[in-house]
Parts: sequence; structure tokens; C-alpha cells
Amino acid sequence: MSGTERWAFTDDRGAELGAARVPLRVVAYVRAGAALLDLGVTPVAVYGSGHDGQAFDPAKAGGLGAAGVPYLGPGRALDDGVLSELRPDVIVDVTYDGKSPYALDEAVAERLGVPLAALSVGNELTLPAILDRFATLAASLGAAAVRAASEDEQAAAEPVRAAAAELAAAEAALRDVAARSGLGVLALSGAGPDQVHLARPQAWPELAHLAELGVRLLDPGPGPGANWLTGDWTRADELRPGLVLFDEREHATPPYGLPSGVRLTPWNPETPPSPAAYARFFRVLAEALAG
Repeated sequence: MSGTERWAFTDDRGAELGAARVPLRVVAYVRAGAALLDLGVTPVAVYGSGHDGQAFDPAKAGGLGAAGVPYLGPGRALDDGVLSELRPDVIVDVTYDGKSPYALDEAVAERLGVPLAALSVGNELTLPAILDRFATLAASLGAAAVRAASEDEQAAAEPVRAAAAELAAAEAALRDVAARSGLGVLALSGAGPDQVHLARPQAWPELAHLAELGVRLLDPGPGPGANWLTGDWTRADELRPGLVLFDEREHATPPYGLPSGVRLTPWNPETPPSPAAYARFFRVLAEALAG
């Protein structure tokens, strides 16, 4: 695929996007950008969400920092001029509701005349489907790692092919460990010493996938909140978790008040949707479950 061919892509809002040539200059939300980097597409810059500050959140950045990809700060605070100077051919965001981009005001892209692709990371898709959508977008953007037509592209494809194999191996290992462990696993995001957000497993594609692999995810029970049940740390303790997946993003706080003996493992609710990133997470979780 050359950069002179016409480009077309339908995103997960149903928006039909097009350009006279394959986009070469990609600006993306940090989570999407980290995934595209893993898949062979290097963004020219990335931006954050309303949770993010003026520097990369290491938990969300993946390999972007090491690749030298500039970080622009929170997307909804970006000035049109900053994006215009980057001359983007396409902007890539995520969507949780299938209607609007999460981290950037769509009007900004419209004013710049730049197509904006929003890919779903919500629970209407399974984790494998989410990974497939990002791979499809990367392929449409000319990622040699996905297409691998020429010898050079085949060489470039090896890391991504290896990541897919690693993901399959990590899933198999996790399934085996989960079958023997029996530990109850609670995913949460700390909000200070008096408050914690407890994840509802079926609201998160990666947690639902863990349950399919045999991990015994604990549900916080009835109450308000579609993705989280917010309560105090006593509520978390009452669920008697054997292992806690704690939100490692910078805006979250460390776990408070959990009884001794509970195993703790970091969890990024915004893991880049790539096989490489999820293979790493599943390996860490398998090791934690194995003790």
C-alpha cells in the first residue's frame, strides 16, 4: 500500500472516513497511539484525557516515550494552532459510547478539516474484537507489521507476529494458573483513604476476558454506577479478595486499608489495545496468581 492510494475507513461510530491518500501523519489519544505504535504505526504526537496532566502518564504511555513521540497534554485543552502545526492527516481517538470521541472535542478536527477515527473500547465489544479493530486500522494506515507484503515488511512484521504468539501463550498460561489458583480477584481504582471505585467485571472488556480465561473476578454487587461501584475501603475488604488489581494510573491513589496477605498487582484500565500490551499484563497477572 503506497501513500498515494485513496484511504477509506469506517470507525466504530459508523463514521465513514476518507482521504485522497493513505494518512502518514497520525495524531492520537495516548492509549490509541501506544497501541498503533505496537502495531507498526508511529504517531507524530499524542494527547491525553481529562485525567492527564502536562506530562506522560507512564502507565498509559507504553513505548511512546522511548520512541520519542511528543505528548501534547490533555486533548480538550489543546489549542487548534498546536494541532494545525503538526499537519495531521488523521486523528485517532477512542469511544466508550459509540457516539463521540473520548479525549478530544470532535469540533477541533472538523475545524482543521482532518478526519477523526474513534475506535470502541467499551463493553459492547469483546477484547479480541477490540484488538482486531485496532489491527484493522493499523493495516489501513499502511502498517508493514500487519500487511507484510515485501521482504522488508515481512521483517518488520516479526515483532507484531511474535506479540500475537506471546498473547496466545500468555492466555494459555493464565488459564492454567487460574484453574489451579481459586483466588478471588478484585479490580479497583483508589480515590483516597476514604473512597474507592470497585470495578464491575462485565463492564470492562479485559476483565470479562479474564473471567472467560477462568480468573475468578469478584463483583462488588448492587448499587449505582455502570462501570464502578463507589464506596469505602471497608466495602472492598468485605469482598475478601485474595488478589487486588489496583489502578496504576497517576490520577489514582494506592490501595488503603486492605488486610495483610492480600496480593497486589498493578492494573491499567487503559491498557493499549495491542497484543503486546495485553500479553505483558496477562503474564504479570499469572505470576501474581501463582504466588
